[in-house]
Amino acid sequence: MSSDSVYIIANITIEDASKYRQYEKGFFPILKRFGGEFLTYDDATTHLEGINPRPGRVVIIKFPSEAQAVAWYSDKDYQQLSENRRAGTTLEFLTLVHGIPPR
Repeated sequence: MSSDSVYIIANITIEDASKYRQYEKGFFPILKRFGGEFLTYDDATTHLEGINPRPGRVVIIKFPSEAQAVAWYSDKDYQQLSENRRAGTTLEFLTLVHGIPPR
């Protein structure tokens, strides 16, 4: 894992599947433009510990750098597309996590 890599972790609950599908249709081309890689998602995570289990979908994507992740999120096309996500989901969190430096 490169020390420059960053990860976006999101937790959402899909409320309107048709709006979310519109978001999904445009998501991958924009993600790829910024070097993003969709790693995984899970609609049924297993809560192991803590007081506040999070319902909904957890998504993890990877970018080669923080600059590319921020550029993706700030991109006008992505922000326009994300209106469908905002209209069709409840967002619990959207977090940028830095990779571990090589040891």
